[in-house]
Amino acid sequence: MQNTNRKVFENIISRTKIYLGIILVLLIIICIENKVMIIPAIAVFFLVMAYTYYANKKRKSEISETLQDLTLTVDSAAKSSLINSPFPLIILETDGNVIWKSNKFISEFANIDINNYINDLLIDIKSEIQKREDKNNKDIVRQLEIGKNYYKVVGKFVNSKNKDKKKAQEYMIILYFLDETENKKLQKEYKDSKSCVTIMMVDNYEETMLQLESEERPQIIAEIDKCIYEWTDQTNGVLIKSDRDRYIYLFEQRYLEKIKEDKFSVLDKIKEISPKENIQFTLSIAVSNEGATDKEKYKSAQAAMDIVLGRGGDQAVIRENEIYKFFGGRAQEVEKRTKVKARIVAHALENLIKDASKVMIMGHTNPDIDSMGSSMGIYRLARSLNKNAYIIDSNNTTTLQNFKKSLAKEEEYEDILISKEVAIENVDKETLLVIVDTHKSTYVEAPELLEETDKIVVIDHHRRSADFIEKATLTFQEVYASSAAELVTELIQYAETKVELTTMEAESLYAGIMMDTKNFTFKTGVRTFEAAAYLRRCGVDIIRVKKWFQSDLASFNKIADIVKKAEIVNDTIAIAIYAKKEKDASLICAKAADELLTISDITASFVLGNLGDKICISGRSIGDINVQIILEKLGGGGHITLAGAQVEGMTMEETKQELMNRINEYFSEIEN
Repeated sequence: MQNTNRKVFENIISRTKIYLGIILVLLIIICIENKVMIIPAIAVFFLVMAYTYYANKKRKSEISETLQDLTLTVDSAAKSSLINSPFPLIILETDGNVIWKSNKFISEFANIDINNYINDLLIDIKSEIQKREDKNNKDIVRQLEIGKNYYKVVGKFVNSKNKDKKKAQEYMIILYFLDETENKKLQKEYKDSKSCVTIMMVDNYEETMLQLESEERPQIIAEIDKCIYEWTDQTNGVLIKSDRDRYIYLFEQRYLEKIKEDKFSVLDKIKEISPKENIQFTLSIAVSNEGATDKEKYKSAQAAMDIVLGRGGDQAVIRENEIYKFFGGRAQEVEKRTKVKARIVAHALENLIKDASKVMIMGHTNPDIDSMGSSMGIYRLARSLNKNAYIIDSNNTTTLQNFKKSLAKEEEYEDILISKEVAIENVDKETLLVIVDTHKSTYVEAPELLEETDKIVVIDHHRRSADFIEKATLTFQEVYASSAAELVTELIQYAETKVELTTMEAESLYAGIMMDTKNFTFKTGVRTFEAAAYLRRCGVDIIRVKKWFQSDLASFNKIADIVKKAEIVNDTIAIAIYAKKEKDASLICAKAADELLTISDITASFVLGNLGDKICISGRSIGDINVQIILEKLGGGGHITLAGAQVEGMTMEETKQELMNRINEYFSEIEN
């Protein structure tokens, strides 16, 4: 009875219970005043209770029916929405079995074999299923190109409610195909309409113009302007001549691929303007699309132009997505006659040395006599300014074996050569770090030192590569120079402080020039002989220098064996392999490459050596073939006539094949 009453009261809503309570209180008051009304009051109260229960139950039933009708309506609407979906929709199982397709899906892909796209998509999705612990309610988002349209595929995993618990859990996938073709077109149009900023400069303009007669200059300038304007007119860009030798060019990015395919034909057209014998104009071009504004793009193009000029000019570079792509650069570097820059750099270097606490000098890994000779020259300049200076040398290579024997006899240099470990312990923010004969951050003797000081000077003669030292305070990089030793000799000559080179220092600088010019036969200009003459006056003993380059009989036999086994490709290129694994393989390869060039009809030579974990390549040329461009494609660098590279992750035969591919690529680019 109590349970029944409890159920009755539970089915009555709270507000009705309050009303019943008030009625009960009133009836009790009436019964107290008039006891005759007790029985009628009880009867009335039970009648009210019965009616209230009936009315409340009927009301709940009506609400339930209304909710049921509403649910059926929603289910019907959902089913109708799926069937008549405005975008393609498909439901399938993870094994590829299609459960259902919407009408839009069928009509949209009626003329396309959609199964191949679905299968590829399922393979990708299955790999994701295996990685997920909770597959339910997880979104799937993919970008898919179907025919000429682009779709964003959005979907969810749905539990298939497999009743057989022994079987693996199966999942269904609902995929919605949202057509984003118009969005893609808008994105492409937005990207294509963005501007690219280009800087163009005529190389050595002042010096070349001085070689012409006054009446010839206006005509030549007009020809150069016409050539550049005609080339830029193909891309509907805006060209502004900002100076006598400088042009600013803006064009839309949609034309960038066209310019790449053209391979900057204007470079060759400018070189065809030759008013006199031995006078040739060349052009340097830097293109950039990096930056949110045109101002930022201009700054990026300026940085790219520094690289082009650092590589000798006569070439173009495109900076895109933080990557440099080079075009051209096959002409020989032109020697600069003016020495104004050498004077300015010498003065700036002196001030930096004076402000430093000490000076540390380092060259490249596996240093040669050019690197060591340049270091010796900078050491003497620092000592002349009363600063402590040290040369970082951690390698005992055969290359410098004879030189170091002579150096060991000089007491002054006993504590000058230090290891990179000692250098790292003693470097501080006030230390001046001078880097010679390289500008690559990954190729210096101790890369760790680059982060320990902000005072860095770079002196180099190699063509600039993309991984140059960006934080250098002062850079003296002249690719026309024969060697770093030549540049250092000029700095010493034009220093305000009087620098007196010792015989050992003068001979090491002379040896550096002598080595890189192959006894003054390659890449030798007027300034090279002037530097050599200055060093000769400082007391150079040529016979002693000559002895530093002498090889033992065993090394000579190795070189002879390499030359004997050389293979000729493309009629004039020699490729040889030195397979024996040894520490000084790079030195043997370099000497063998030099020796191969002494053979008639050989215009370029490449010798591959085994360094154990790497394959080294030494490239040499008489100037007809640019070995620097070829080896740069393999991660190396250098000059037109002398370059090198080190390759990792490939066997000797694979490296040789890759080198031959790059050689063929080089010739195909020339032909096109």
